[in-house]
Amino acid sequence: MRHRQVLAVAAVAFVGLAGCGNRPNNLETYYDDPAPVSDTPSATAAPRPPAVPVVPKPDPPKAAVAAVPGALLSDEDVAEEGVHPGAGKVSGCLTGLAPGEQRSASWVYPSGSVLDHQVTAYPDRSGADVVSGADCAGTVLSLPAQEGVTGLRAWCEGSTCTVLVAKGNLVSALSVAASTPTRAADVAKRLLPKLVAKLVAQR
Repeated sequence: MRHRQVLAVAAVAFVGLAGCGNRPNNLETYYDDPAPVSDTPSATAAPRPPAVPVVPKPDPPKAAVAAVPGALLSDEDVAEEGVHPGAGKVSGCLTGLAPGEQRSASWVYPSGSVLDHQVTAYPDRSGADVVSGADCAGTVLSLPAQEGVTGLRAWCEGSTCTVLVAKGNLVSALSVAASTPTRAADVAKRLLPKLVAKLVAQR
């Protein structure tokens, strides 16, 4: 009977030692909790692409917009032509200009000829670019160079002549529809200095 008890005690001791076989036999760290082991490998998060900024549509420069009314010919500027204010219909080259912040005025001659003037401020381009890129039908009208402007072109198609003058972000456009090509060209040349003076005076 005593022999069986000795064997039982030995067996219990062996089992207890076997249960510790997979841990270090260090009494200082034995009872510490083992470090957790993650089942899945750690993955580095992919960097987010940079946010694309929303660029608002540019507005015409405030100074250019404010200058539009001042660059427009007035009734007094064209009084010597003997015209009166009328509802002229913009046509020809003026209808093909790029849109922008615009003011316009029209006058009618006693003969029925029409004088149209419009001034436009552009948000994202210079007036010189607009004038140089204009593609107007007709023959080129030769005009003397004008001081203080950055662009000047003119055309005549039939009895209608168009003059484009640029400074900064502004384009001043004059259209004269007369009874003959010669009369239209004469009016355009006669009003050109006033057109330029009004435009150059704007800062």
